[in-house]
Amino acid sequence: MITIAVDAMGGDFGPAVTLPASQAFLDAHPDASLALVGRTDVLATHPLHARLLSNARCRIIAASDVVTMDDSLEIALRRKKDSSMRVAMNQVKSGVAQAAVSAGNTAALMAIARYVLKTMDGVDRPAIAGQIPNVMGTATTVLDMGANVDCSAEHLLQFAVIGSALVSVLSGSNNPSVGLLNIGEEAIKGNEVIKKAGELLRSASNSGDLNFYGNVEGNDIFKGTVEIVVCDGFVGNVALKTSEGLASMISEFLKREFSRNIFTKIAAIIAYPILSALKRRVDHRRYNGAALLGLRGLVFKSHGSADAFAFERALNRAYDAARNNLLERVRERINHAAPLLVAAHLSPPTNASPAVSSMALDSPGSTPAH
Repeated sequence: MITIAVDAMGGDFGPAVTLPASQAFLDAHPDASLALVGRTDVLATHPLHARLLSNARCRIIAASDVVTMDDSLEIALRRKKDSSMRVAMNQVKSGVAQAAVSAGNTAALMAIARYVLKTMDGVDRPAIAGQIPNVMGTATTVLDMGANVDCSAEHLLQFAVIGSALVSVLSGSNNPSVGLLNIGEEAIKGNEVIKKAGELLRSASNSGDLNFYGNVEGNDIFKGTVEIVVCDGFVGNVALKTSEGLASMISEFLKREFSRNIFTKIAAIIAYPILSALKRRVDHRRYNGAALLGLRGLVFKSHGSADAFAFERALNRAYDAARNNLLERVRERINHAAPLLVAAHLSPPTNASPAVSSMALDSPGSTPAH
């Protein structure tokens, strides 16, 4: 039985989304159980509370605090030690749950996850790995998506290694292709960090640690040229928001064309099957649930504005990762690539500032950045 700890209070809508999604997940996965973490007084007011509580595969774990979307890292880490987010993470640390899912504050989630679970040996920084729909009808896995604003070449190599493990587990591709996001396909293009990262990735490919395709450009994410694209968190987050904006634009276009006049309505009705298929293909809700990779435990981040359908997809991804032993697969990849990764693990970061300060995570007496 795979158990997933759910931060039932996280996100823009809290229990209004997490509880219906949890019920749908339990109905679809008879071999899974959930540990719903949250304020019991709030959860008790939801119509699904009694039904969930009567399910032998669901239990509620009390937490007295909630990390809000506006909380600073100091508040999340040091003043809200009994938050639903942190208690959910403790379930993974103790082995009660095999994975945790939250739609809460991303920076706080990364900080708490890193503080409670720690990073794997050989990994300097955890990365957020999410999926962006492509024209192939699948999705391109992109990392990092916002955990690390600036990265060294060694960090990008680490992202490629752990991202390959994720895709091999969730998609069944044993040797997923990896592309390095750049301003051109030629090896001579890009800044010094990208050029060095390209050299490291080619070395990793020659040694059998990766299937490195080469440099890719932004449009390759949507074309599905490669299965994995590695980049720093600043660029990755921009790409994610662009993808979500595209989906919203198509949705708004369909609404407008159906309401303009009789001629556009007729044209829209005729084209509806194709337009509907396109809308579904670019619907980012289907790919909700970004993995926080490089930790000694499985953590998945749902979009803060996710509805019940999207949050259930995040639960599904966490379930698949736990069922297919993602942690062990990541460790295997890291161990195999150890000769290439050891330099990055031992050398101090230069010109690379994580979005979640290491001082905030590792020094309890320090004051973290907002």
